[in-house]
Order: sequence, then structure tokens, then C-alpha cells
Amino acid sequence: MYTLPKIERFNQNVLSKYHIYNSVFITLPFDAIDNTGVMLPLFAEVCDNGFKNNWSPKQIVDFFAAKYLDHASENEKISLMFRFIQYVERQIVLFDAIEDAAFPVVNNMEGRGSLRDIKEKSEAKDKREELIYFLENFSVRTVLTAHPTQFYPGSVLGIITDLTEAIRLNDLIKIKQLLAQLGKTPFIKKEKPSPFDEAVSLIWYLENVFYTTIGEMMQYLQKNIFYDNPIENPIINLGFWPGGDRDGNPFVTTEITEKVANRLRTSILKCYYFDIRTLRRKLTFNEVDTIIANLEFKLYRSVFYSQGELFISLEELINELNIVKQIIINEHQSLYLDEVNMLLLKINQFGFHFAALDIRQNSHIHDQVFADIIYLLKREKSMYFPEDFDTQSEENKMEVISNLTFDLNNHFFENEITRSTLDTIKLMREIQNRNGEMSCNRYIISNNESALNVIETFAMFRLLDWENPTVDIVPLFESVEDLQKAHEIMEQLYQNVAYRNHIKQRKDKQTVMLGFSDGTKDGGYLMANWSIFKAKEMITEVSRKYDIKVIFFDGRGGPPARGGGKTHKFYASLGSTIENQEIQVTVQGQTISSNFGTIDSCRYNLENLLSAGVANQIFNKNENDLSPTDKEIIDTLANLGYEKYSNFKNHPKFLPYLEQMSTLKYYSKTNIGSRPSKRNTDGKLNFSDLRAIPFVSSWSQLKQNVPGFFGVGSALKHFEENEQWEKVQWLYDDSLFFRTLLENSMMSLAKCYFPLTAYMREDKEFGAFWQIIYDEFLETKRLLLKIAGHTELMENYPDGKASIAMREQIVLPLLTIQQYASSQIIEMKKQKTIDEKLLSVYEKLVMRSLFGNTNASRNSA
Repeated sequence: MYTLPKIERFNQNVLSKYHIYNSVFITLPFDAIDNTGVMLPLFAEVCDNGFKNNWSPKQIVDFFAAKYLDHASENEKISLMFRFIQYVERQIVLFDAIEDAAFPVVNNMEGRGSLRDIKEKSEAKDKREELIYFLENFSVRTVLTAHPTQFYPGSVLGIITDLTEAIRLNDLIKIKQLLAQLGKTPFIKKEKPSPFDEAVSLIWYLENVFYTTIGEMMQYLQKNIFYDNPIENPIINLGFWPGGDRDGNPFVTTEITEKVANRLRTSILKCYYFDIRTLRRKLTFNEVDTIIANLEFKLYRSVFYSQGELFISLEELINELNIVKQIIINEHQSLYLDEVNMLLLKINQFGFHFAALDIRQNSHIHDQVFADIIYLLKREKSMYFPEDFDTQSEENKMEVISNLTFDLNNHFFENEITRSTLDTIKLMREIQNRNGEMSCNRYIISNNESALNVIETFAMFRLLDWENPTVDIVPLFESVEDLQKAHEIMEQLYQNVAYRNHIKQRKDKQTVMLGFSDGTKDGGYLMANWSIFKAKEMITEVSRKYDIKVIFFDGRGGPPARGGGKTHKFYASLGSTIENQEIQVTVQGQTISSNFGTIDSCRYNLENLLSAGVANQIFNKNENDLSPTDKEIIDTLANLGYEKYSNFKNHPKFLPYLEQMSTLKYYSKTNIGSRPSKRNTDGKLNFSDLRAIPFVSSWSQLKQNVPGFFGVGSALKHFEENEQWEKVQWLYDDSLFFRTLLENSMMSLAKCYFPLTAYMREDKEFGAFWQIIYDEFLETKRLLLKIAGHTELMENYPDGKASIAMREQIVLPLLTIQQYASSQIIEMKKQKTIDEKLLSVYEKLVMRSLFGNTNASRNSA
């Protein structure tokens, strides 16, 4: 049977449908939006032609007003631009829904990277037993994190879900109703969401997507690979950061952490309750019906009338279902056995916690907390504490701190940060007691700069009368400097007797987190990725030396600039020099909806992650190892890229350009997220305080995507100019790691659109700076096309390229409006003729345009 190429399936099932449904949408009559749907295509055409003719956004808007609006006033132009934004936002939702509906048609759900592919390869290569052993010890953990640019309110998310289903069924009447509803539904929240609100919005995906998807995946593995041997290892785990990530969100409190943990438990019990209700309609046999009815009653009370009290334990739920299982096997010909087994598999995966709630705090906060603790210990004479502690070596400090015996539980601290930090540790123990150890058993130290940072955190647990904490303490290395010394820090920890005993109690496993986002912000694209790769190698080596199994947890965002892109290819490309027993990765709000927002896309992407681990360890073992020569070439490239990026970052116009010409300052003014855009709260902008999300997003809004490519072109050019091109060409052709690295950078380039900001070239202050960015873009594009042997970016991913092109086309009017408003603000300030009322309106235009552009990109931050 002939199957259409992927790009043709995309064109038929996505692009064609979008044009049809969009023509319906723009002709719908909405209140107070007369003729907007007719005018928008005209404005889009003017934008497209205007940029081709090197017009500025102001020239485009003025030309459009003169030709179609009969020289409207500025207020009339602004009013129409706001209406255009409302339309574009909804066009993006329509395109998302169509793409989601077409996902299983465009993508081969049973092809390469699927569970079926794993099964068939293992049988063909006679590796089934090896595969089973691997799966008994391997796991994937996707950790959901809140995102300040995931702005859709619940009402819109509901419409998207219904619209996707209606499009899948080609229900034209329903589609028209939902498009009309979409046009009348507000997109903007009136108030900033709280951290708890963000948690609730992500729990929706746990309940409606991950619960079903993971259950079906586990059932497939059980029936097709494990057969009669029950799967004991929860192969696919979920992590959760909203409500526990204090460094990511300073508004997280101990109370919110507790509320989120309780909500997670209630949510998973609710899922079990609905499954039990469905089973009750089927299991109507003697004995079984009574047991199921009793389980339904206890779960119902635990979910809806519990007020925190549980009427059933995890053990009881599992035991009762196992009794049901045996009865229907022995007495009822195994009728509905699959359904019972499916529920047991889900319970094994999710327990009473659903997703493991991670706690994260910055090491600089811990410094303050521990200073308070030391002050108290010195003041209390009930134990010896060296007076000269502050002047001792790091090793001595670690020895002293790791052996402290004192109970802080009954001591009050004036400092609120100290109190809340210690209260959170106490709460972790309470959450474990209620929901099981997996519910909250990781404490992540961001900005970890030393072994002492880890020992201080470890000591805090023990000083709160938790002698052997059932918690993994996870250092997070982010900056290039910290990544380069990470293996030395880990060796110091392994040599500390108290901490080594702690690791022993944690089954000789140590989790280490590595941050792509801040690494790229700090060192540029090549250096960040290569520093993380080398850090993993060296940490693996030192961990194996001490018989410790290291687990790497990658802090990735959506775009390549933050470690995103074709993530599964990265994991498949790792050689034997990097421990790969588990794949753990953060998935941020915006990428959750785009990659895991439907059951089809969730299954596809989870299976690809699992397959990446299998391919690396079973089918392609040792094939991806880099030779010393390979490493030397990448090392040279990374250093050249780092030098180029560092010079750029240190340019005197770097921060002023971001502050004055980008959307950076507007993130903190929007209602789209609960966190600030920088860590410090004073007015001065410091590079080190910039959060990675608004940093990367600001470049994305400018359609310049600097963190995803800057320095790559200059590094490759060095090899071209020195007649060594064949070295990088051979490496690209031979190394999956290097090829994936450059392909993801190509994605960043594909999402650039420099005509949008070409008017900045004439700016007296920033024109030369803009030219630096554009020149590096051109050089990077030229050399990436050369090394790939392509004539166009993303030539080998035609459907992805077509999706990006369509999204950029939809969003072009919105970007033009954003740059028009931004240039008007800049001009006002230059002329020092500020109309405060008009200034406020222009700023609102910029902020409103942030939302649609972000969601159109799907992985912009």
C-alpha cells in the first residue's frame, strides 16, 4: 500500500484545512469587530510586500492606513491593531487545533522510535531478554514546569480541546460553533496567576493526557514484551515543579507547596475513582461486585469528602484489586482482566502522588539560611562549634557541617527566608508520610557552585531530626564555569564520609542536574552544549570510580537555545562514556501543550524518549562514542563560538539593546506568569540576574534568536578559512551528536526574520550592533547549509519547515504591530515629547502582541 510522503500528508491535513476553516472564521460576525476579518488579510499582504521592499513597520502601517482606512487618526489605527491582534491570537489557536488533530495522520505512530519499533527490532536482533533487563532498570522522567508565557485561560484550553476533536471528525457545524465561541471568549486573564493556579493548569495535562497515555504504553510493554512477567519498574515517571520551585518563583510558599501536593494526590485518586466506576459497570459478578463497590465508595469519600483524610491506603487498593484479579482468573474466564491489569499498572506508575513534587532553591538563599543556623549554633553552648569556622578550608567546613548533631525544630528564627526554608524541609517529610516517598523526595540546589552548597543542604535535613533523609539532594550546575568544575565538586562529595553513607542509603544513586538555559545565556550555544556533554563525561567517570550510578537530569526549555529542539535525538546520540540509565528532562508549560498536549502527541514523544534510551544502550551501543579527534574538533568550535559570543555579550550596547529595543522589560508587566523577569528586585538591569526565559523570549520576539546560533557561524568559518573544512564535514556526516547540535541551530535560524527589525540598521545608537547580529546570522546560515548540503534551512524536515513557515505567516501582522508600537515608543523618548496616555497604549500593544507570537512559536522560551 502506497503512503503519501509526510510533507504531502501535512499539506493535505493541516495547511489545506487551515485555509478552509480560517476563511470561515474571518467571515464570522463578532461584536464591535466590524470588517476586521476582511481587513486582516489585506494588512497581512501589505506587511509581506512591505518587508520585501525594505519598509519599516511604521511605513507599512502608515501605507495601510492611507490606502484602506482613508487616513485614519492614530487612535483609529490603534483600535484596529488591537482587533487584528485578537484575530491573530485566534488564528493561532485554530492552526494549533488543526495540527493537533492531524498529528496521528502526519506522523507515523507505529514507525521509528515507537514501542512497536522497539519490539520488532529486539525480536529481529534476538535481543528480547536484553531489552527486558534494560527496561527493568531504565526509566524516563518528564518533569513538568510552569511557564510564564503559557497564558491561555482554562476556557480557551477547553475550546482548543473541543475544536481539535471536531476537526478530527470533520464536524463542520461543531467547528463553526466553536470558532464563534472562540471569537467571543477573552484570551487575557484579568489577574496574574498564582503559583497554585499555574500548578492546577498543568495538573489538567496529568489528568487528561499523561494518565491515559502512560497507562496504555505500560500495557503495551506488558503484553508485547514482558508477557506474563509483571512489570515492577515504573518505566515512565512524572515530575512536577509548580508549587515546589522556589528559585523559579519567589512567590511559592510552604502553604502553596502543601496545597499542590494535596491537589496532586486528589487528582490521581479522582482518576482511579473514574476507572473504578467504569470497572463497576463491567465487573458485575459475585464477590467481585462487592469489592469494587467498596473501593468506589472509599475513593469517592477520599476525593470529594476527605478534607485531607484518606479512607483507603495505597496498599489496600492494590491488594483488593489483586484479589479481584485472582477471582476473575479463577472463576470468570479472565473476563475484563485487561482492564484490571491496566489499572494496576497505572497505580504502580502513579501511586498516591501522581507526579513527584521537586523542591528547588538557590544556593545563595541557602548561604543566608546557613549563616543564621551557624549564628544560632555558636550562641547555643549545648554543643561545640568552632569559633574560627569562617576562616577554615572548604574541606574542614564540610567535615564539621556533615557531622553536626543538633535539633533545630524548637528554635525560632527571625529571618522569614530561614523559617520558610526549614519549614519546607519539614513539609517534605509530612508529604512523604501522606502520599508516599516518591511524592516529594528531591531537593534541587540551583546555582550550585561548590560541594559545600550540597553539604549545607544535607545538614539542614539532619538538623531537623531527619537523621537518614529519604531525599535525593541534587546539585544543579548552570554556568560554564560551574559545569567545568562539576566533576571535582562531585568527587569532593563522594569523599565525604557522611554524604557517601547517605548515597549508599539512596541505593548508590546520585542525581545531578545540568541547566541548558543559563548555560546558553552565559556561554553561547556551542559552548553550553559542549560544556554539558563534557561535564556528563567527567561526572560519569568520577562516579564510576566510586561505584556510584549517576543520573543526569537535564533542565531544558522549548527552543534549541534552551536545550530543546529534537531532544530525543540528543539522548540517542550519547555514547558509552556518559551514564544513561535514566532520561530525565524538564518540559516547560508551552512545550507541554505543543509536544504533550494531546494523547497522540504525548504518546509519540514519550515513546521517542524511551526509544532513544533503548537505541543507545541496546541497538547502537558504543556506536556513538566520539573519538579524541572528534572531541578536539568540537572543543575548538566551542571555544571559537564562546569567544565570539563573549565579545558580543560584553559589547557596551548589549544590555541597552535588550532593554530599549526588545520586549524584555514588558514580561514583568504582563499577566501571563506569576514570576518576575529577573532575580533581583532593584531597577538596574544586570546580566547575571536575567532569567533565561525572558532573555531567550526577547530575542525570539525580535525574530533574531541570538542564543540559538550566535557564534556557530564564526566557529565554522575558522575551519573553512584554514582549509580544514573536511574535518567538520566528516564530523557532521559521522556523528549523530554533532549533527543534531547543528540541526537544532538550523531550527533557530529558520525562525529568524530580520526584515522585521531591518529599520534598526539606521538607528544612530544601535545600527552597528544590529548589523553584528545580522552578519553572524548570514554567516551561520551559509555555513550550516554548506555542511548539510542543503539549499534551504530544515530541508530534511519538510513538514516542520512548512509548519514554521505557516506560523510565521500567521503571526507577521502581529509582529509588525509590535515593532510599530515599539518604534513609536522609542521615537517618543528620543524626541522627549512623551504623551503619557499614548505611551501607555503603545506599551499595551507591545504586551498584547507578546502572547500570540509566543504561542505561535510553540517553543519560543
